[in-house]
Amino acid sequence: MQRMRAVLLTAGGELVDTELPQPQAAGRDLLVRVRAVAVNPVDTKQRATGDGRVLGFDVAGEVVATGPACQWFRPGDAVYYAGDLTRPGGFSEYHLVDERIVGRKPKGLRYVEAAALPLTTLTAWEGLFDRMGIPERGAGPVPLLILGAAGGVGSMAVQLARWAGLTVIGTASRPESTAWVKELGAHAVIDHHQPLRPQLYDLGYKDVPYIFCLNAIDNHWDGLTEVLAPQGTLCSILPPLTAHDWRPLFEKSATWCFELMFTRSRWQTPDMERQHQILERAADLLEAGVLRTTLRETLAPLSAQTLTEAFARLQGGHTIGKIGLTWDA
Repeated sequence: MQRMRAVLLTAGGELVDTELPQPQAAGRDLLVRVRAVAVNPVDTKQRATGDGRVLGFDVAGEVVATGPACQWFRPGDAVYYAGDLTRPGGFSEYHLVDERIVGRKPKGLRYVEAAALPLTTLTAWEGLFDRMGIPERGAGPVPLLILGAAGGVGSMAVQLARWAGLTVIGTASRPESTAWVKELGAHAVIDHHQPLRPQLYDLGYKDVPYIFCLNAIDNHWDGLTEVLAPQGTLCSILPPLTAHDWRPLFEKSATWCFELMFTRSRWQTPDMERQHQILERAADLLEAGVLRTTLRETLAPLSAQTLTEAFARLQGGHTIGKIGLTWDA
């Protein structure tokens, strides 16, 4: 049996370089030669479990084999995708993934530039359009507040919201992150460490009908429910860790929804191929120059050492955009 390089999470929570058997494609799986990966906060959270497996959920690479039931891809195709939380991750030379959550790699992007995109693009797209119900096009200049707009998901959410036609108000707390959010197209940037209502008043808004919370919601609950418009929608990508007063939402007949990108693959939902469709449409927009990669830094070669370094930067809480890694130095 052929073997491959991989970075393994040990039962003790350490990352180690190792070799593992190369998997074989079956069903609708693609066997992908991994050319580049990117890191996400979910990787650091999975690392804390110390469960002895391969992590990594952002991948770009080449299809080398397909399962007998595959319909959309063939060997030689360049692809990008975000993987499945219930299966081994992509910090390995070869990786199995269901083709229903895979898209073609956008032409003109390097593999590492493409690897920075899938998880955050899917999270932003699903959160805005599938969960909050915002029209993908022609939404009009309705204000949207994106809390944590400089991070990986926020960097894509700003771009997608501009494409949809919304008036985008992002939050950031440092000069460099504020500059990044403005560069991506936000109409205005406010500080989420300061009271939100006065800052929105200064922009001419009493409240906002849509809020996309990409930070921990617990520290911002009172401020967000205060500025959410009656019958508005608040979407968060992290679960609350403490109890909250629901009355402000009740009194406004407001909606609170969640977005977890792994839901469709984890539960094998009937619309699982929606993620294939989103990544294909995102590739169109990237090729047309409507969207841009959010890669800000590349580390190489992919190893336990470089991943440990990338994780430390993520946990520092000051990452702007995405960190990518490649096997080739």
